[in-house]
Amino acid sequence: MTELEAGRAETLASVRGGAAFQRYRDVLIAVIAFAVLASLPLFTGSKALLDFVIRCSAYGLFATSLNLLVGYTGLTSFGHGMFFGLGAYSFGLIMQKLGLPIPVAFVATLAITAVIAAVIGAICVRLKEIYFAFVTLAFQMLIHSTILSWASFTGGDQGLRGGIPRPAFLGINLANHVHLYIASCALLVLGLLAMRQIAQSPFGYTLRMIRDNAARASFLGIDVWRAKLTVFVLAALFASMGGMVMALFVSGAYPEFAYWTISGEGIFINMLGGVSTFLGPMVGTVLLLLLNDTVTRFTEYHGIVLGVVILFFALGLRKGLLDFVAEWFSHRRDAGEGR
Repeated sequence: MTELEAGRAETLASVRGGAAFQRYRDVLIAVIAFAVLASLPLFTGSKALLDFVIRCSAYGLFATSLNLLVGYTGLTSFGHGMFFGLGAYSFGLIMQKLGLPIPVAFVATLAITAVIAAVIGAICVRLKEIYFAFVTLAFQMLIHSTILSWASFTGGDQGLRGGIPRPAFLGINLANHVHLYIASCALLVLGLLAMRQIAQSPFGYTLRMIRDNAARASFLGIDVWRAKLTVFVLAALFASMGGMVMALFVSGAYPEFAYWTISGEGIFINMLGGVSTFLGPMVGTVLLLLLNDTVTRFTEYHGIVLGVVILFFALGLRKGLLDFVAEWFSHRRDAGEGR
């Protein structure tokens, strides 16, 4: 028994050591990525490039949060964009109506999102597959309709007018474009790092078990409903962060931020980049924004081009780009070991 217990202790220690190494490695990669992004203004004066990175930050947070539901938990949400719009509107209204410091408004927006997501999620996660997808879409359309109809508060179809106040805090002035760029990069890196830790935690592997076989997970004693609700709220918080970045970027909020097409873009981004690799949604975000920016310069029929791209990935590669690359490298490695 002593030898057996010692063996178990050694195995457990090695697993914990591997997890700690991976956690420190992820932190190191995050620091390097932020340093590279933050130094970009030193090497280029292109405002368009900085704007592109800010947009990638907003949509990247949103798309990666959606992948916590789709790729890791098997919950395909057609209404995840409601939290992107909710973050933009809540943050903008708090700054306009209350004039709070930006960090306080940021935390307050996350708190509002968490409460609303918990209420909506408590209803939706009880449903399965297509029912879950369409009920989330129904809630998104409800929020979008509320934004349009409550014009005295939200500005209706004109959106929040008058801009979003950006008082300086801790020496950071988000009215300055470079400061806004660096803050957006910081939120992107911190958000991705947090989601990476969630995905690689025991909770993340519980989500994978639920995705693969919810009945077996329940049989093993896992509270499936609670786990789904938890990841639903967490995903909503990160999507709300993306909405706040976008609200700061455009200095406002518009009904399109909460429309169903935003959720469709999130699904499309995950299809482009892939859902089985963590950085797949970020790759998909860059691809989609590049396609939009490039195609719209040459033709007004950009929808047709995007449709062709969807068909290529759905029928040709049958997976996202990063999924395809990862699988190709895996095959090459296996072939090399076989020799």
